[in-house]
Amino acid sequence: MFKIGFIKLGNVASSLVADLALDEIAERTDIEVRSLSFGAKMTEREAEMSAELKGWGPQLVVMIGPNAATPGPTAARALYRDLPTIVISDGPSKKEAREALQAEGFGYIILPFDPLIGAKREFLDPAEMALFNADAIKVLSICGSVRLVQEELDGAMASIIAGSAKLPAILSNPEKCTERMDFKNPYARAKAIGALHMAQTVAGIDAAACFRLKELDRIALTAAAGHEVMRAAAILADEAREMEKSMDSVSRKPHARSGAILAKTGLLDKPEPL
Repeated sequence: MFKIGFIKLGNVASSLVADLALDEIAERTDIEVRSLSFGAKMTEREAEMSAELKGWGPQLVVMIGPNAATPGPTAARALYRDLPTIVISDGPSKKEAREALQAEGFGYIILPFDPLIGAKREFLDPAEMALFNADAIKVLSICGSVRLVQEELDGAMASIIAGSAKLPAILSNPEKCTERMDFKNPYARAKAIGALHMAQTVAGIDAAACFRLKELDRIALTAAAGHEVMRAAAILADEAREMEKSMDSVSRKPHARSGAILAKTGLLDKPEPL
């Protein structure tokens, strides 16, 4: 039984589904999953507490949350240098920072379209937070980001079992993500690519609201604008999936009990081994 552990420091939309995507109907017999979440916080204190996952004996660790270059995630990684570890985050996107992760032995999947939320109390409340994450998850799911993460984690586990850990080193982009969903209608894929570009834009809008603006009205309006763009991206992504559904060409890749990935396209088709 392969043990994979997740450490969630802070939250991006991918945090909510990355572990679930490995065993979507809870029938895999080849893996055990344990997730250690610290809610929205991601300081060095939470990083220190993340060491408790080591006692479980994971064979692969996934650290997921915003901006992996900040002190909390950096401190957490220092505790897991001796274990195969993959970082999933919206940053760092700069080549030098990514090369530093690799040099330290860490894998990474950077998803710049899993964007910063408008985290200012002048705008954000729990309902708005949940709505933003719902929109973001819709975009990431329809447009291929969730599948990319799932497939890369499955591949990393297989490599560790085979005796040579091969960890991903991916700075994703809309084209790479949408490839994973096997769109049959090019207009549907174009909509999905557009949705991911919109989601990536959200990060810049919300960064201004969170870190640069000082006046209440500008903060609230800018954060609201970022969330409106995220909502529009979710609508566009939904249109892409509806186009694929209308052609009965939605790509589905469920897990078998063994952990093998199956595939089907037609709704009434039986999932078959790839």
